[in-house]
Amino acid sequence: MALKVETLRWRDGALELIDQRALPLRFEYMRCTSAAETADAIRSMVVRGAPAIGCTAAYGLAVEAQRLQSLPLPDFLAAMEQASALLAASRPTAVNLFWAIRRIDQRLVAAASGPPTAIAAALLADAHAIRDEDVAANRALGAHGAALLNDDARVLTHCNAGALATAGHGTALGVIRSAVEAGKHVSVFVDETRPLLQGARLTAWELVEEGIPTTLIADVAAGYLMSRGEVDAVIVGTDRVAGNGDAANKIGTYPLAVLAQRHGIPFYVACPLSTLDLDLASGGEIPIEERAAVEVTGFGELRWAPHGIAVRNPAFDVTPAELVTALITERGVVERPNAERIRAFTRSPRVR
Repeated sequence: MALKVETLRWRDGALELIDQRALPLRFEYMRCTSAAETADAIRSMVVRGAPAIGCTAAYGLAVEAQRLQSLPLPDFLAAMEQASALLAASRPTAVNLFWAIRRIDQRLVAAASGPPTAIAAALLADAHAIRDEDVAANRALGAHGAALLNDDARVLTHCNAGALATAGHGTALGVIRSAVEAGKHVSVFVDETRPLLQGARLTAWELVEEGIPTTLIADVAAGYLMSRGEVDAVIVGTDRVAGNGDAANKIGTYPLAVLAQRHGIPFYVACPLSTLDLDLASGGEIPIEERAAVEVTGFGELRWAPHGIAVRNPAFDVTPAELVTALITERGVVERPNAERIRAFTRSPRVR
């Protein structure tokens, strides 16, 4: 049964987001009525996942425009510029955030000669379009990726790249969903994904809700399963892919790619084209977010680390392109990605 969940939705003049911090124990929506509330929702991980963050930022600007549409035009435009800066500062790694803000800002400039009410309506229409395009892209890349999986493939995934990380269907989980929809008997190993357990809390919840055979493992168990021949493919999402194919994803992804290469297992990165950042030559230029120590020293109200301990908490790592078997996009598959192949792929007529 398909998961009938709207990760983000527009209701009664406001943006509503599933509060992913509460899952799987509680299912509830948080309502955002301003850019500031939306930025806080992104920063605090009410919503996460690069495509979902991009869609959320677009709606954050739309809801701010609705809130400010009674202002005189110069004041409205100045306030919208501040809203864009506020949202852009919410999280640094996911390039979809900046892509969506740039697209909405371009629409705002194009409509700036009209009254704020008309501008607000145009921004909301574009936010809806970004959401719909994301779902369509995920379904298309899911179909491309499903063709790469054998009928009885055992897939390992890390973090959450499912419906909850997008506007719907998912990237890495979109490939798995599409394979199941095509009649393949796919089963999934889900890493817990420390320290915030997005795999154990979110990916596991999505797959169990859909009845897809799923087994939860500790992150450190992946190599053991690979060594026993129990994993046929690794599929992950990504928050940003550099121009040479290096891919930033949730911390712990890079070791999985190394293990996959060691055991001759294909390592796929599923991503919409909006996640490609061709302005960056390599993954070394991708900004890596460092989050609060409290995420490592415990979980929720439980603390297990001693007070006074030093903590590093990078939220992402970068997998070098030479460890990536293929990028799976809505326009096709880029095998053995490098700068030349990615440049040729993005310049081809089918991508425009």
